[in-house]
Amino acid sequence: MERGTGQSPQMPKRCPACGAGMQVKLLGCPGCGTEIQGAFPLGRFEALEPEQRLFLEVFLQCRGSLKDVGAALGISYPTARGRLDALIAALGFQTDAEARGSGWRLRVLEQLKRGEITTDEALKYLQGGTFG
Repeated sequence: MERGTGQSPQMPKRCPACGAGMQVKLLGCPGCGTEIQGAFPLGRFEALEPEQRLFLEVFLQCRGSLKDVGAALGISYPTARGRLDALIAALGFQTDAEARGSGWRLRVLEQLKRGEITTDEALKYLQGGTFG
């Protein structure tokens, strides 16, 4: 599976002097040289850390299969699940941990039944631990 190489330079997200969030002020066309100046906020995906963007790329290439993501990145299913939760939170969405309702224990048991997690991992999760 081909993954992003991360070869392009990364736009700084924080000011090196004061730590405030950075903002794009100038956009330029490489074809004709036109420049547009303004205050353009970074998008959700640009604000992600490089490791989170790589995880997202692999997640999409694997069509959302955390088992395949784990295999592609050389990590366990629970670690992939934890990284997905961290990515969801970084994008400003509610995570499973935040959304846990009455059915979250059943979901853990269903993952155990399907062999997606081990008994030890299920116990850890049910006892309030996190994957990752």
